[in-house]
Amino acid sequence: MVASFTSETPLVTAEWLKAHLGAPDVRVLDATWFMPGSPQTGRQAYGSHHIPGSRFFDIDEIADTTSPFPHMLPPAEKFASRARQLGLGDGHRIICYDQNAYSASCRAWWMFRAMGHDDVAVLDGGFNAWRTAGGPVDDLPTTYLADRHFTVRIRQDLVRDFSRMREIVASGDLQVVDARPEARFRGEADEPRPGLRKGHMPGSISLPHGRLIRPDGRFKAPEELKAIFAGAGVDLAKPVVNTCGSGVTAAILAFAEALAGHDDASVYDASWCEWGAEASGAPVETG
Repeated sequence: MVASFTSETPLVTAEWLKAHLGAPDVRVLDATWFMPGSPQTGRQAYGSHHIPGSRFFDIDEIADTTSPFPHMLPPAEKFASRARQLGLGDGHRIICYDQNAYSASCRAWWMFRAMGHDDVAVLDGGFNAWRTAGGPVDDLPTTYLADRHFTVRIRQDLVRDFSRMREIVASGDLQVVDARPEARFRGEADEPRPGLRKGHMPGSISLPHGRLIRPDGRFKAPEELKAIFAGAGVDLAKPVVNTCGSGVTAAILAFAEALAGHDDASVYDASWCEWGAEASGAPVETG
């Protein structure tokens, strides 16, 4: 049976999307993103092949480009403008996917929710699941009309900044969960971006985002996710803020938390790019 799409179930299957791809209110976004220095860009991957009718959602351009940190949330006016340019508007059901193991589809999901648009979901297993399910593939650009208004209602509760994180770390009033690999969390491996210290925020919890994904690339079941969070020492009945290297894989944690029933987890947008910088003066622990 094809699952129905609601804001309470933010994960859709390839079978669901195949059945609803032509629905007038469904919009599909390819949010493929690669780390700097990768041999290709998300836009190049999209140009090679994508789900028919999908639009490319560039987290590095739909961002606050005045910030010294990469792909930070843009001002509300810019986000609304870019959404309309992509043919997105109020009443549209938005499905995000990517071609690089949830590299940024969960980030796009979180961005829309932070901007007040809850009718957004992620394609389970991404582009690989789509192809495995026999979904059609296209390499032609998608044409669309900006025919609807996109209303932004910023949810500040889903976004944390540096000053609030300083308060959280000092007081311990929120659980801080770090999505980076354990070696980076412990300070045993260099950060992929230059000029950053090694280690983690004092009192934070390590939970690499890869633990939440099955070998076939799909998310683990909600009960299994709950057990993983509990095993890491995360109490999903209490407030959570997620962090990572630059606010991308932190959104994977936030998405998995939503699947596990904790819908209001926040993301530290600049994450280690800001906290780990020498100039920040923020405390760092190793081990």
